Amino acid sequence: MSTTGTDHATAAEAERLFPCDACGAAMRFDPGRGMLVCSHCGTEQETSGGPWRRATIRELDFEAARARTLPEIEQEETRVLSCTNCGARVEFEPGLHAAECPFCATPVVTGAATDRHIKPRAVLPFLLDEPAAHEAMETWFGRLWFAPSGLKDYARRGRKMTGIYVPHWTFDADTKSAYHGERGTVYYETRTVTRDGKRQTVRVAKVRWTPKSGRVARFFDDVLVLASRSLPESFARALPPWDLAALEPYNPEYLAGFRAEAYTIGLEEAWDDARARMDRTIERDVRFDIGGDRQRVHRIDTDVSGITFKHVLLPVWVAAYRYRGRSFRFLVNGQTGRVQGERPYSGWKIALAVALGLLAASTVGYLIAVSEGMAPAPGGF
Repeated sequence: MSTTGTDHATAAEAERLFPCDACGAAMRFDPGRGMLVCSHCGTEQETSGGPWRRATIRELDFEAARARTLPEIEQEETRVLSCTNCGARVEFEPGLHAAECPFCATPVVTGAATDRHIKPRAVLPFLLDEPAAHEAMETWFGRLWFAPSGLKDYARRGRKMTGIYVPHWTFDADTKSAYHGERGTVYYETRTVTRDGKRQTVRVAKVRWTPKSGRVARFFDDVLVLASRSLPESFARALPPWDLAALEPYNPEYLAGFRAEAYTIGLEEAWDDARARMDRTIERDVRFDIGGDRQRVHRIDTDVSGITFKHVLLPVWVAAYRYRGRSFRFLVNGQTGRVQGERPYSGWKIALAVALGLLAASTVGYLIAVSEGMAPAPGGF
């Protein structure tokens, strides 16, 4: 659905746009207070100014983007540092030439590089501040009994977490599908069979198939596709759900003090992913429309129209630790507090658990044998 919107500033401009009125230092968006807070003197400022207020989120035309005819105003250039280890491309402030990758803790040293891309149209502001993200991660760690104690201690030392807006695409589309298939109706036949020399009457299930064709229609709204390759697919699947109803029109205030990752999965590749998801949903619709007890789907022809999209930024707290030469990543959904991370295992804890399990099994077996008179009680003859 397309509505009117306003222009917006780039993420790289966020720091310059919001100097503190009291001391001139950079202000940061504080998720806990929902306002800008000066990192130097603590001055607070409501996020109420600017042309982005009262704007609605505007979808962009997919065919125009595919034909490279999007208006120039919908594109921007930002400076990014690229990680050679995980492939992340994270925006950094001008003048910075070396940093640690927030996704995998690998040192990144690079010269100036610019990235030209489609501007974000919406942002899901952080709701959890860094202390709340730390608390969620420590609770998650507490359930990982097999994780090395050294890593747990290392991660709990108050090491700073990085708030990053991770890029995603959303797609809207109107679909109309014609299908051909068969409806299966289960019925039963009674037969007499011989089992173990005895004649028995049994009911045998049969399926009667009849041709079925028809049409289904569905409008897809905000089909979400991750636009980053820096996160393993398992992480991306585990971080949702996201409440996309809470998306705000892009507002550079929300990015003040945070970083934003540049997308590495382009629009057309993301559309292929979204279309595959749509097709799976359409097939479920077709099976429901066929009805009956069972269904066979032979063919689905889908007409897709009115495809629109937007580039959105979703909040993630990232902690990347290097422990004994390995990188471990832990992510916290900045809206819900859901945690996902790599699960390291402690060899001695696993060995101890196995030993205790074997001891418990042998003890139970011995007690059963004693109770059944198959083994002498301790001290017996």
